[in-house]
Amino acid sequence: MPCQHREADDADEHAAHLTDWEQRYDQLSAGRFHGGLTELQLPQMQVFVEHTSHALRQSCRVWDDAFWFGLAARADGAPARINGRLDAGPGLMTRPGGTDFELVTPDRHAIYGVVVRRPWIEAAAAAQGCEVDWTRLRGRELLPLSAVARRDWLALLEPLLDGAAALAWHRDSALQLQALMLCPLLGALDGAEVDPGVRASQARRHALVARAQALVLATPEQPPSVPQLCERLHLSRRTLQYCFEDVLGLSPLQALRALRLNGARRSLREAAARGQGVQDVAAQWGFGHLSQFAADYRRLFGESPSQALRRAA
Repeated sequence: MPCQHREADDADEHAAHLTDWEQRYDQLSAGRFHGGLTELQLPQMQVFVEHTSHALRQSCRVWDDAFWFGLAARADGAPARINGRLDAGPGLMTRPGGTDFELVTPDRHAIYGVVVRRPWIEAAAAAQGCEVDWTRLRGRELLPLSAVARRDWLALLEPLLDGAAALAWHRDSALQLQALMLCPLLGALDGAEVDPGVRASQARRHALVARAQALVLATPEQPPSVPQLCERLHLSRRTLQYCFEDVLGLSPLQALRALRLNGARRSLREAAARGQGVQDVAAQWGFGHLSQFAADYRRLFGESPSQALRRAA
Protein backbone atom coordinates (compact mmCIF):
# COMPACT_ATOMS: atom_id res chain seq x y z
CA MET A 1 0.00 0.00 0.00
CA PRO A 2 2.35 2.76 -1.21
CA CYS A 3 1.99 6.11 0.52
CA GLN A 4 4.03 9.18 -0.30
CA HIS A 5 4.33 12.86 0.52
CA ARG A 6 5.75 15.33 -1.99
CA GLU A 7 6.28 19.08 -2.07
CA ALA A 8 6.99 21.46 -4.94
CA ASP A 9 7.68 25.14 -5.56
CA ASP A 10 6.31 25.06 -9.11
CA ALA A 11 2.61 24.64 -9.87
CA ASP A 12 3.06 22.27 -12.82
CA GLU A 13 5.63 20.18 -10.96
CA HIS A 14 3.14 19.92 -8.11
CA ALA A 15 0.34 18.94 -10.52
CA ALA A 16 2.47 16.13 -11.93
CA HIS A 17 2.90 14.52 -8.51
CA LEU A 18 -0.61 13.05 -8.39
CA THR A 19 -0.41 9.49 -9.71
CA ASP A 20 -2.26 8.63 -12.95
CA TRP A 21 -3.88 12.04 -13.34
CA GLU A 22 -3.47 14.37 -16.32
CA GLN A 23 -3.19 17.89 -14.91
CA ARG A 24 -1.97 21.38 -15.69
CA TYR A 25 -2.05 24.22 -13.17
CA ASP A 26 -2.08 27.95 -13.96
CA GLN A 27 -1.19 30.21 -11.03
CA LEU A 28 -3.65 33.10 -10.65
CA SER A 29 -2.55 34.99 -7.52
CA ALA A 30 0.76 36.70 -6.88
CA GLY A 31 3.71 35.27 -4.94
CA ARG A 32 6.00 32.25 -4.68
CA PHE A 33 3.99 29.06 -5.04
CA HIS A 34 4.28 26.07 -2.72
CA GLY A 35 2.27 22.88 -2.81
CA GLY A 36 2.15 19.69 -0.78
CA LEU A 37 0.54 16.35 -1.59
CA THR A 38 0.08 13.27 0.57
CA GLU A 39 -1.23 10.31 -1.41
CA LEU A 40 -2.26 6.84 -0.29
CA GLN A 41 -2.83 4.01 -2.77
CA LEU A 42 -5.30 1.30 -1.77
CA PRO A 43 -6.21 -1.74 -3.90
CA GLN A 44 -9.33 -0.15 -5.42
CA MET A 45 -8.94 3.43 -4.29
CA GLN A 46 -6.65 6.46 -4.30
CA VAL A 47 -6.90 8.84 -1.33
CA PHE A 48 -5.02 12.13 -1.08
CA VAL A 49 -4.89 15.57 0.47
CA GLU A 50 -3.50 18.51 -1.47
CA HIS A 51 -2.38 21.86 -0.06
CA THR A 52 -1.70 24.82 -2.34
CA SER A 53 -0.49 28.26 -1.33
CA HIS A 54 -1.92 30.33 -4.19
CA ALA A 55 -5.05 30.56 -6.30
CA LEU A 56 -4.95 28.17 -9.27
CA ARG A 57 -6.84 27.25 -12.39
CA GLN A 58 -6.53 23.48 -12.55
CA SER A 59 -7.17 21.51 -15.74
CA CYS A 60 -7.75 17.93 -14.58
CA ARG A 61 -8.51 14.47 -15.91
CA VAL A 62 -8.81 11.31 -13.79
CA TRP A 63 -7.93 7.94 -15.26
CA ASP A 64 -10.61 6.02 -17.17
CA ASP A 65 -13.18 3.78 -15.48
CA ALA A 66 -13.14 5.67 -12.17
CA PHE A 67 -14.99 8.30 -10.16
CA TRP A 68 -13.34 11.20 -8.36
CA PHE A 69 -14.83 12.80 -5.24
CA GLY A 70 -13.39 15.99 -3.74
CA LEU A 71 -14.05 17.66 -0.41
CA ALA A 72 -12.72 21.06 0.68
CA ALA A 73 -10.84 20.68 3.95
CA ARG A 74 -12.34 23.86 5.40
CA ALA A 75 -15.98 24.89 5.29
CA ASP A 76 -15.21 28.50 6.24
CA GLY A 77 -12.61 29.16 3.54
CA ALA A 78 -13.13 30.82 0.18
CA PRO A 79 -15.04 28.37 -2.06
CA ALA A 80 -13.60 26.62 -5.08
CA ARG A 81 -15.27 26.44 -8.50
CA ILE A 82 -15.77 23.29 -10.54
CA ASN A 83 -16.39 23.92 -14.24
CA GLY A 84 -17.35 27.47 -13.33
CA ARG A 85 -19.81 26.39 -10.65
CA LEU A 86 -19.27 27.71 -7.12
CA ASP A 87 -18.95 25.04 -4.42
CA ALA A 88 -20.68 27.24 -1.87
CA GLY A 89 -21.89 24.37 0.38
CA PRO A 90 -19.29 23.10 0.41
CA GLY A 91 -20.59 19.85 -1.00
CA LEU A 92 -18.95 16.78 -2.45
CA MET A 93 -17.47 17.52 -5.87
CA THR A 94 -17.42 14.66 -8.34
CA ARG A 95 -16.37 13.87 -11.91
CA PRO A 96 -16.05 10.59 -13.80
CA GLY A 97 -12.75 9.34 -15.13
CA GLY A 98 -11.71 10.02 -18.69
CA THR A 99 -13.43 13.43 -18.66
CA ASP A 100 -11.70 16.82 -18.61
CA PHE A 101 -12.81 19.21 -15.90
CA GLU A 102 -11.63 22.48 -14.40
CA LEU A 103 -11.15 23.57 -10.80
CA VAL A 104 -10.47 27.14 -9.72
CA THR A 105 -9.13 27.11 -6.18
CA PRO A 106 -8.42 30.07 -3.85
CA ASP A 107 -5.30 31.00 -1.90
CA ARG A 108 -4.30 28.69 0.98
CA HIS A 109 -6.55 25.90 -0.21
CA ALA A 110 -6.67 22.30 0.95
CA ILE A 111 -8.76 19.56 -0.61
CA TYR A 112 -9.24 15.87 0.10
CA GLY A 113 -9.65 13.59 -2.89
CA VAL A 114 -10.91 10.03 -3.24
CA VAL A 115 -10.76 8.19 -6.56
CA VAL A 116 -12.47 4.80 -6.78
CA ARG A 117 -12.45 2.26 -9.56
CA ARG A 118 -15.91 2.25 -11.11
CA PRO A 119 -16.53 -1.55 -11.33
CA TRP A 120 -15.59 -1.94 -7.67
CA ILE A 121 -17.79 0.86 -6.34
CA GLU A 122 -20.74 -0.22 -8.50
CA ALA A 123 -20.42 -3.82 -7.27
CA ALA A 124 -20.08 -2.67 -3.64
CA ALA A 125 -23.16 -0.46 -3.93
CA ALA A 126 -25.21 -3.30 -5.44
CA ALA A 127 -24.05 -5.74 -2.75
CA GLN A 128 -25.20 -3.36 0.00
CA GLY A 129 -28.50 -2.52 -1.67
CA CYS A 130 -27.64 1.11 -2.38
CA GLU A 131 -29.66 2.90 -5.02
CA VAL A 132 -27.33 5.01 -7.15
CA ASP A 133 -28.20 6.53 -10.51
CA TRP A 134 -24.76 6.06 -12.09
CA THR A 135 -25.81 7.57 -15.42
CA ARG A 136 -26.95 10.82 -13.81
CA LEU A 137 -23.93 10.87 -11.53
CA ARG A 138 -21.58 10.90 -14.52
CA GLY A 139 -23.10 14.19 -15.67
CA ARG A 140 -23.02 15.96 -12.30
CA GLU A 141 -20.41 18.02 -10.50
CA LEU A 142 -21.72 18.56 -6.96
CA LEU A 143 -23.47 16.30 -4.47
CA PRO A 144 -25.19 17.71 -1.37
CA LEU A 145 -23.44 16.88 1.89
CA SER A 146 -24.91 17.50 5.32
CA ALA A 147 -22.83 18.95 8.15
CA VAL A 148 -22.91 15.57 9.91
CA ALA A 149 -21.81 13.69 6.78
CA ARG A 150 -19.04 16.21 6.19
CA ARG A 151 -17.82 15.75 9.75
CA ASP A 152 -17.79 11.96 9.26
CA TRP A 153 -15.71 12.32 6.09
CA LEU A 154 -13.15 14.57 7.75
CA ALA A 155 -12.97 12.40 10.88
CA LEU A 156 -11.81 9.55 8.67
CA LEU A 157 -9.63 11.43 6.18
CA GLU A 158 -7.71 13.76 8.50
CA PRO A 159 -6.00 11.09 10.66
CA LEU A 160 -5.58 8.78 7.67
CA LEU A 161 -3.47 11.29 5.73
CA ASP A 162 -1.88 13.19 8.60
CA GLY A 163 1.69 11.96 8.44
CA ALA A 164 0.59 8.82 6.62
CA ALA A 165 3.85 8.65 4.66
CA ALA A 166 5.69 7.69 7.84
CA LEU A 167 3.48 4.69 8.57
CA ALA A 168 4.22 1.13 7.49
CA TRP A 169 0.95 -0.29 6.23
CA HIS A 170 0.19 -3.96 5.52
CA ARG A 171 -2.25 -5.36 2.97
CA ASP A 172 -4.78 -6.33 5.66
CA SER A 173 -4.72 -2.75 6.91
CA ALA A 174 -5.25 -1.50 3.36
CA LEU A 175 -8.39 -3.59 2.93
CA GLN A 176 -9.71 -2.42 6.30
CA LEU A 177 -9.09 1.23 5.41
CA GLN A 178 -10.77 0.73 2.06
CA ALA A 179 -13.83 -0.74 3.78
CA LEU A 180 -13.90 2.22 6.19
CA MET A 181 -13.77 4.69 3.28
CA LEU A 182 -16.61 2.86 1.55
CA CYS A 183 -19.10 3.69 4.33
CA PRO A 184 -19.23 7.50 4.00
CA LEU A 185 -18.91 7.23 0.23
CA LEU A 186 -21.94 4.99 -0.17
CA GLY A 187 -23.73 7.09 2.44
CA ALA A 188 -23.33 10.14 0.20
CA LEU A 189 -24.46 8.23 -2.90
CA ASP A 190 -27.26 6.02 -1.56
CA GLY A 191 -30.58 7.49 -2.67
CA ALA A 192 -29.02 10.95 -2.81
CA GLU A 193 -30.86 13.61 -4.71
CA VAL A 194 -28.30 14.28 -7.38
CA ASP A 195 -28.13 18.02 -8.01
CA PRO A 196 -29.81 19.31 -11.18
CA GLY A 197 -26.48 20.11 -12.76
CA VAL A 198 -25.27 23.23 -14.44
CA ARG A 199 -27.93 25.51 -15.88
CA ALA A 200 -27.70 26.19 -19.60
CA SER A 201 -26.70 29.81 -18.97
CA GLN A 202 -23.90 28.74 -16.65
CA ALA A 203 -22.63 26.17 -19.14
CA ARG A 204 -22.69 28.86 -21.82
CA ARG A 205 -20.58 31.23 -19.71
CA HIS A 206 -18.03 28.49 -19.08
CA ALA A 207 -17.90 27.69 -22.80
CA LEU A 208 -17.42 31.37 -23.71
CA VAL A 209 -14.48 31.71 -21.31
CA ALA A 210 -12.93 28.57 -22.79
CA ARG A 211 -13.36 29.98 -26.32
CA ALA A 212 -11.74 33.27 -25.33
CA GLN A 213 -8.78 31.42 -23.83
CA ALA A 214 -8.47 29.27 -26.95
CA LEU A 215 -8.37 32.38 -29.16
CA VAL A 216 -5.51 33.79 -27.08
CA LEU A 217 -3.59 30.52 -27.16
CA ALA A 218 -4.09 30.18 -30.93
CA THR A 219 -1.82 33.20 -31.55
CA PRO A 220 0.08 33.76 -28.29
CA GLU A 221 2.76 35.86 -30.00
CA GLN A 222 0.06 38.36 -31.02
CA PRO A 223 -2.86 37.76 -28.65
CA PRO A 224 -6.18 39.48 -29.34
CA SER A 225 -7.12 42.35 -27.06
CA VAL A 226 -10.27 42.29 -24.95
CA PRO A 227 -12.19 44.46 -27.48
CA GLN A 228 -11.06 42.13 -30.28
CA LEU A 229 -12.25 39.11 -28.30
CA CYS A 230 -15.63 40.76 -27.78
CA GLU A 231 -15.89 41.32 -31.52
CA ARG A 232 -14.94 37.74 -32.40
CA LEU A 233 -17.25 36.24 -29.79
CA HIS A 234 -20.09 38.69 -30.58
CA LEU A 235 -20.29 39.82 -26.97
CA SER A 236 -20.43 43.15 -25.21
CA ARG A 237 -17.51 43.97 -22.96
CA ARG A 238 -19.81 43.85 -19.95
CA THR A 239 -21.00 40.34 -20.86
CA LEU A 240 -17.43 39.08 -21.30
CA GLN A 241 -16.49 40.66 -17.97
CA TYR A 242 -19.39 38.92 -16.23
CA CYS A 243 -18.52 35.55 -17.78
CA PHE A 244 -14.91 35.69 -16.60
CA GLU A 245 -15.80 36.91 -13.12
CA ASP A 246 -18.44 34.21 -12.73
CA VAL A 247 -16.27 31.34 -14.02
CA LEU A 248 -12.79 32.30 -12.80
CA GLY A 249 -13.34 35.09 -10.29
CA LEU A 250 -11.09 37.37 -12.38
CA SER A 251 -11.57 40.06 -15.01
CA PRO A 252 -10.78 39.11 -18.63
CA LEU A 253 -7.63 41.24 -18.54
CA GLN A 254 -6.37 39.60 -15.34
CA ALA A 255 -7.24 36.06 -16.43
CA LEU A 256 -5.76 36.30 -19.92
CA ARG A 257 -2.57 37.95 -18.67
CA ALA A 258 -2.21 35.11 -16.15
CA LEU A 259 -2.82 32.60 -18.95
CA ARG A 260 0.05 34.04 -21.01
CA LEU A 261 2.38 34.43 -18.03
CA ASN A 262 1.83 30.79 -17.08
CA GLY A 263 2.59 29.84 -20.68
CA ALA A 264 5.79 31.87 -20.48
CA ARG A 265 6.70 30.10 -17.23
CA ARG A 266 6.42 26.72 -18.95
CA SER A 267 8.45 27.96 -21.93
CA LEU A 268 11.20 29.25 -19.64
CA ARG A 269 11.58 25.77 -18.17
CA GLU A 270 12.50 24.51 -21.66
CA ALA A 271 14.19 27.63 -23.04
CA ALA A 272 17.77 26.78 -22.09
CA ALA A 273 17.61 23.44 -23.90
CA ARG A 274 16.36 25.26 -27.00
CA GLY A 275 18.99 27.97 -26.83
CA GLN A 276 16.38 30.63 -26.09
CA GLY A 277 16.59 33.59 -23.74
CA VAL A 278 14.08 35.64 -21.78
CA GLN A 279 13.47 37.99 -24.71
CA ASP A 280 12.61 35.05 -27.00
CA VAL A 281 10.08 33.71 -24.52
CA ALA A 282 8.57 37.15 -23.96
CA ALA A 283 8.06 37.59 -27.71
CA GLN A 284 6.64 34.07 -28.01
CA TRP A 285 3.89 35.02 -25.55
CA GLY A 286 3.15 38.48 -26.91
CA PHE A 287 4.97 40.58 -24.32
CA GLY A 288 6.50 43.38 -26.37
CA HIS A 289 7.98 45.37 -23.49
CA LEU A 290 10.63 43.30 -21.74
CA SER A 291 10.71 45.41 -18.58
CA GLN A 292 6.92 45.18 -18.18
CA PHE A 293 7.05 41.43 -18.81
CA ALA A 294 9.72 41.04 -16.13
CA ALA A 295 7.70 43.12 -13.65
CA ASP A 296 4.46 41.22 -14.33
CA TYR A 297 6.26 37.88 -14.12
CA ARG A 298 7.93 38.74 -10.82
CA ARG A 299 4.64 40.01 -9.39
CA LEU A 300 2.83 36.76 -10.20
CA PHE A 301 5.52 34.16 -9.49
CA GLY A 302 7.78 35.88 -6.95
CA GLU A 303 10.91 35.63 -9.10
CA SER A 304 12.23 37.24 -12.28
CA PRO A 305 12.14 35.49 -15.67
CA SER A 306 15.95 35.35 -15.68
CA GLN A 307 15.92 33.62 -12.28
CA ALA A 308 13.39 31.09 -13.59
CA LEU A 309 15.56 30.50 -16.66
CA ARG A 310 18.68 29.89 -14.55
CA ARG A 311 16.81 27.60 -12.19
CA ALA A 312 15.59 25.46 -15.10
CA ALA A 313 19.02 25.23 -16.76
